[in-house]
Amino acid sequence: MSDLRRILVTGGSGFIGSAVCRRLAGQGHHVVNLDKLTYAATRGATAMLAELPNYRFAQIDICDGAGVAQVMAEERIDAVMHLAAESHVDRSIERPGEFITTNIVGTYTLLEAALRHWRALEGEAAARFRFHHVSTDEVFGDLPFDGGLFTEDTAYAPSSPYSASKAASDHLVSAWQRTFGLPAVLSNCSNNYGPYQFPEKLIPLTILNAVQERPLPIYGQGLNVRDWLHVDDHAAALEAVLLRGRVGQSYVVGGHAERRNIDVVHAICAALDTRRPRAAGRYADLITFVADRPGHDARYAIDSAKIERELGWRAQHSFASGLEQTVDWYLTNAAWWEPLRGANRAHAGAAA
Repeated sequence: MSDLRRILVTGGSGFIGSAVCRRLAGQGHHVVNLDKLTYAATRGATAMLAELPNYRFAQIDICDGAGVAQVMAEERIDAVMHLAAESHVDRSIERPGEFITTNIVGTYTLLEAALRHWRALEGEAAARFRFHHVSTDEVFGDLPFDGGLFTEDTAYAPSSPYSASKAASDHLVSAWQRTFGLPAVLSNCSNNYGPYQFPEKLIPLTILNAVQERPLPIYGQGLNVRDWLHVDDHAAALEAVLLRGRVGQSYVVGGHAERRNIDVVHAICAALDTRRPRAAGRYADLITFVADRPGHDARYAIDSAKIERELGWRAQHSFASGLEQTVDWYLTNAAWWEPLRGANRAHAGAAA
């Protein structure tokens, strides 16, 4: 039996979702990208897929249960990869209601549509169906600076409205699997970076502020630690979880690349110094420290042993090589990010 699936990807025009669509379509899966097209989503990230016979785009909100159900039926979906979410912590502090609606109510609506769709399948089609919920390591709260790693058994302790809404969505998926038997798997990832990331997140924000000669804001003293994962490595991990993950199990996915925020910014500055030197001084001269945000988690770090052992996945990018590739991508793709940058200046502050 072929491993090729008919996959509904929610949020497929976002940063991680578009990487997933590009990978899955390239592997030969039939991909249906279902996206509301909020501010953080762009068609440009999947434009190269538009003419493929195994790719379709549907502009639908995951809170539209009837619309979702119609697409599932028409496309004969046998797998769902749920990535659609509001994901920016600062925005969640300012407008938490949007995160409750999309991340919690939207996930519930999608689960109900998927459950009805799965129950209508028969035989091998029903046995083959999977619902893969994609989440974040932020649901676990944070770790001390002096040690510890998140695993699949780490207790939930979300700190922000964003992570609380994602934790709630994780629990809904687990409940639908245990109570209703929906064949679901979950994954929680560390901080992603790479091409097509919306320029409100730390790495693209720093790159673009630097080349535009703007201050490089860093919360506090920049000592917060994140585990960085290249988005293409994450997309490969998600495909592995969807195809080979055990129903009812969760998998944490990290890049074995812990870095302090201040060190990430300095690495970006050093890369830019060699690629596009300033007229005077170094890019690091633009660094400025701003007041820390409320509830700022100290450190995230992932133990990826389970997915590596059970599914044979390993990150292929080192942080150094992946970051240089990312800097180069933003330097050569201004046509993609300049319109986004101009339309969303309100959130050109610090990140991560």
